[in-house]
Amino acid sequence: MDKLKLNKIDKPAFTIIEVVLVLAIAGLIFLMVFIALPALQRNQRDTQRKNDMSRVVSALTSYRANNRGKLPTNGYIGTGGTSASQLLTKYLRLDGDQFNDPSGDPYLMRASARNVGQDYASYIISEEYKNQVWVSLGNHCDGSVIIAAGPAQFAVQYLLESGGVYCLNG
Repeated sequence: MDKLKLNKIDKPAFTIIEVVLVLAIAGLIFLMVFIALPALQRNQRDTQRKNDMSRVVSALTSYRANNRGKLPTNGYIGTGGTSASQLLTKYLRLDGDQFNDPSGDPYLMRASARNVGQDYASYIISEEYKNQVWVSLGNHCDGSVIIAAGPAQFAVQYLLESGGVYCLNG
């Protein structure tokens, strides 16, 4: 009888509670990874979009300096043979570089003088205007509200994937 008890003691094994506890911890780790990973990727894409909007501000500032203080005229920037299309070819697409959203779609830049005091966030967020960079001529932004500024000033707005509108003044 003593020999039988010794054999059971000599063979250590995990209890069912220990196994369930280890599986539960592993499940929590996997859950955290699957929840955190998409948010991390979304934040990385938004960071790239913010960097791209900084490039737009730099390009518009350079364009203004090289064109006697003038900004591209109203309309879509980068389409047709207008002087505004030079902004994309000369300032944003250097050395054959593509100027695309992190999703792979090309940015569509739209320059216009916009009414001040209006919140354009809901307008920009609509699916119809996805990937559009809004350049508000003669304006600055205060959050998502456009406010008046000098004629050589501009505001650049773009929708972020994580929500909200990113705005830079130039």
